[in-house]
Amino acid sequence: MDLTQGTLEEKNNRAKKMMLWFSLISLFMAFAGLTSAVIISRKRPDWSSELELPNIFLISVFVTIVSSITFILAKQALKKGNRSLTSILIVTTFCLGILFVFLQFEGFNALIESGYRFTGEISNPKASFVFLIAFFHVLHVVAGLICILVVIYNHFKQKYNATKILGFELAATFWHFVGILWVFLYLLLTFVG
Repeated sequence: MDLTQGTLEEKNNRAKKMMLWFSLISLFMAFAGLTSAVIISRKRPDWSSELELPNIFLISVFVTIVSSITFILAKQALKKGNRSLTSILIVTTFCLGILFVFLQFEGFNALIESGYRFTGEISNPKASFVFLIAFFHVLHVVAGLICILVVIYNHFKQKYNATKILGFELAATFWHFVGILWVFLYLLLTFVG
């Protein structure tokens, strides 16, 4: 397909999707670098293999999975023209995202209560990576929450319908990516780290 063909709206939509994918690829590369650093650093003699992630991080894995499901269901409801169900599901997705952020900070508190710190004399490389990776991920979840707020606003302004859902789809793609990323990071820090 010739990317120069189509209406101006179609070209703009393709450009917006492409920009999202460029952003996701760069985000993937950033976390791939951190993943490589964890894999290489775990061979250090001061790596704390006895550090286990707090259970609250596992709960956050389930919260992110459920939030992706509610986003998928919201999109399906929108395509069927069920605006009220879409509203409920997208607001639920947003609330689950807020819960996820809260659980992450509770996980940080649990690590601190266990005697681990990000830096300083009582820190160790594994704990530092856990804090760094989880916090870097939380920043992207916050970006996703901002996207969802925009979607909620636009939804209530009735800018989306069964055939015009680009903003909804872009936010959903970003949200699912960030959710899948957390599942991967949790598994990495649990089983590899």
